[in-house]
Amino acid sequence: MTKLRFFILSFICIGIISCDDAQVFDQYKTVAESWEASEKIDFTLPKLDSLKTYNLFINVRNTDAYQYSNLFLISEMKFPNGKIITDTLEYQMAAPDGNWLGTGFTDLKESKLWYKEHVRFTEEGEYKIVLQHAMRKNGEVPGIQSLEGITDIGFRIEFAKNP
Repeated sequence: MTKLRFFILSFICIGIISCDDAQVFDQYKTVAESWEASEKIDFTLPKLDSLKTYNLFINVRNTDAYQYSNLFLISEMKFPNGKIITDTLEYQMAAPDGNWLGTGFTDLKESKLWYKEHVRFTEEGEYKIVLQHAMRKNGEVPGIQSLEGITDIGFRIEFAKNP
């Protein structure tokens, strides 16, 4: 009977610790063997309270097969009225000594990257986020067609804390 109590108590503690009150939306899409330059990854956002503010993040999972210390992305935020905001983003993925900046105990690392902060979704309707990589080698004009080592791309929305 004591083993059962210990198991139940452990399960409850893990459940309480793993709660994430800030999270509103968190979704991942798996990349095939490599992320092709023409492959756009899109996320349809849930209906959000127009009176609240949110912080937006791009999550990236990579392995040691990723050969670069940074990552360039092109993002599009598509509004219900047809407006599109396009950004070119650069994120550091590794420290100068070559160690990955993401978290994880194995060769799979996860990076939570700032996208936008204190955003309000005031228009009624469907918002979409579209991401694609824009990587190229130094001094070369053509981009990298097949980006290896990226396994998943995610998008996360959290409630913003009052500034």
